[in-house]
Amino acid sequence: MTLVARMLLRRLLILIPLLLGVVAFVFIVMRFSGVKPEYAYFQGANPTPEQIHQFQIENGLLDPLPVRYVRFVAELAQGDMGTSVLTKKPVIESVMTALPLTLQLTFLGLAVAVVLSVVFGVTGALFRDRWPDQVIRVVSLVGVAAPPFWLALLMIQYLAVGEGLFPTGGYINPADSTAGWLQSMTLPALSLSLPIAAQLTRIIRTSMVEELDRDYVRTAIGSGLPPIVVVGRNVLRNALITPLTVLGLRIGYLIGGTVVIETIYGLPGMGQLMINAVRDGDPAVVQGVVLTIAIGFMVVNLVVDILYLLVNPRLRSAA
Repeated sequence: MTLVARMLLRRLLILIPLLLGVVAFVFIVMRFSGVKPEYAYFQGANPTPEQIHQFQIENGLLDPLPVRYVRFVAELAQGDMGTSVLTKKPVIESVMTALPLTLQLTFLGLAVAVVLSVVFGVTGALFRDRWPDQVIRVVSLVGVAAPPFWLALLMIQYLAVGEGLFPTGGYINPADSTAGWLQSMTLPALSLSLPIAAQLTRIIRTSMVEELDRDYVRTAIGSGLPPIVVVGRNVLRNALITPLTVLGLRIGYLIGGTVVIETIYGLPGMGQLMINAVRDGDPAVVQGVVLTIAIGFMVVNLVVDILYLLVNPRLRSAA
């Protein structure tokens, strides 16, 4: 087995106790959250104590906590996240209906953030201390300080309501209209990605400046290699090692940020699903959404580790 394969295997093995820890944490928090599924089930009615007691017995709510946890883990292992007490539908169905939209928003926002940060970060480093660099640094500083929900409200006010360039909310399935889908997702993706792009721009600019000052860059350019080749083939690749670490953490922020953005724009994704479940007191759905987001975050970090191996040869040697 190669060093790279052994390192990836170690990462996968670490995910197992981490996943069990996340499941245990979510289970315990939800059990002590004060949200009672029996009251959500009888919402709008006036149940008798006997009816509530019967519901608790039928759903195992009176069993000891360790027994309920083991049953919960066993059901999860079979792909069962429970049943919504309101809709009477399996939670996995609701999650799988909402998840595609959240993934679309997350990856579209990620693509926008990466493209903008690389373009402006590299431009700032190449024009160090000149006016393009100064402008980029000021704009990125403002972007770091701007919360996504504030950007979302500004974009709705000026670009949607004021100029009429985009819809104020709602979602159009790409199968129905690709142009309509892109138009409905542009403002949410920008609202979600601009603060991340601003942070990554500053990090990429700093990493690029450090690499451009190294001896190998001056040697390569002095030996006659075109600067664009040196920057594109060597400098940029080495400079992206540090931003990759930050990007892995920021993707988790992107996933979490969809809760607010989907609510503002009325998008029927995971964020909207969780907000509705919290409002209606449906703990099984909240639990399923939180677990899905947590597992997605762990998978993303595993992918970042793999990218690390591809970009950084020294890490492969140390493996």
